[in-house]
Amino acid sequence: MSEPAIMPQPRPGIIRPDKDTFLAEQNPFEAMMERFDHAAQLLNLDRGLYKVLRNPEKQIIVSVPIVRDNGEVEVYTGYRVLYNTSRGPAKGGIRFDLNVTLEEVKALAAWMTWKCALVNIPFGGSKGGVVCDPAAMSMGELERVTRRYTASIIETLGPDSDVPAPDVNTNERVMAWIMDTYSMHKRHTVTAVVTGKPVEMGGSLGRREATGRGCMIVTREALARMGRSLKGARVAVQGFGNVGSVAAEFMAREGGLIVAVSDKSGGLTNPSGLDVADVQRWVQEHHRLAGYPKAEPITNQQLLICDCDVLVPAATENVITRKNAPQIKAKVICEGANGPTTAAADEILDKNSILVIPDILANAGGVTVSYFEWVQDRGGYFWDEETVNKRLESIMVRSFSDVMTWAERHKVSPRIASYMIAVDRVAGMHRLRGMYA
Repeated sequence: MSEPAIMPQPRPGIIRPDKDTFLAEQNPFEAMMERFDHAAQLLNLDRGLYKVLRNPEKQIIVSVPIVRDNGEVEVYTGYRVLYNTSRGPAKGGIRFDLNVTLEEVKALAAWMTWKCALVNIPFGGSKGGVVCDPAAMSMGELERVTRRYTASIIETLGPDSDVPAPDVNTNERVMAWIMDTYSMHKRHTVTAVVTGKPVEMGGSLGRREATGRGCMIVTREALARMGRSLKGARVAVQGFGNVGSVAAEFMAREGGLIVAVSDKSGGLTNPSGLDVADVQRWVQEHHRLAGYPKAEPITNQQLLICDCDVLVPAATENVITRKNAPQIKAKVICEGANGPTTAAADEILDKNSILVIPDILANAGGVTVSYFEWVQDRGGYFWDEETVNKRLESIMVRSFSDVMTWAERHKVSPRIASYMIAVDRVAGMHRLRGMYA
């Protein structure tokens, strides 16, 4: 006889929403795990697997000392968390930011686990970061931090164990340094140790645009289920970085009207539609949206509640909360960022019949093409961009359909349906493999 389903209970030391919703909303790991608990309960997940899947496999904290350009020694803190590797090597980005915390990295590693399982690619989930301010560092200092951090976690890294990728404030150059450092230690070139590399070093065509392209694909599919089209749909994008700007570009190509965009410097709005290409050129030249002359200024908070059909939060976590959710006018929210919507806000959006395409589906285009890059590196045979994009579209369309089918069958939101699919696949792998002891 199987064990009875575990009923997730409040744990000591965790502030529950009914005690202090604001504080509970600020912990990204607990916000993510609240959704996991709901999915686990609906799946009737047994006690043992519940315990396994609720805890990361490995949490690494390292010191990253470097000599700065002025000769002074600075010591930074680095993290790497492997959440679950039952389905394959861990996969997850590395971010350089002053706000990096172990709780955030742990949450993002768990998200990667569920994301990879949801789109059914053979990876587990990981994440890493260094607490630093890249804007205050020279290129040489940034390289030294990257290489020392890589050396500190090198026993974890590898094409068969843990494969990093770019994230906040990291890019192709940083991935090239990681690949080189790893290869020098291994005494031979290992291109498959990272993804998001320069194409010349074994990177994949279509990788840079993949996350934004994936957002466009699932938004198009969501609108189609409503009997609508992207053509003529009013779109607002919070976060005009790699994901948001590319999503805006591809949605505009499909006929969408981009009515508002924003970044850290503020936002822009034009009810008649922004010229996305022109805005991108402005950002390339000025490195910020502020000051763009062909639109009215708007704040990030105003953008979230502006009059639009599609809202794409593609900036940071916890931007849609119980405070602003009741004012959101969009009918579709495509989560380009990880964790932009809190659990308390989810309930409000659901009551208001707003379709939320959850982060672990909406922004899975990036990890999907990272998987393609890993496959190409390991095979030594590279695909043309048309092949990459065609295969990405197939996976995103199929995954969206799976989520909506589960949502309708179990009468749950697409977010909970996504977690149910992902948790079921990871749990299924654990059942097949058994428990090593």
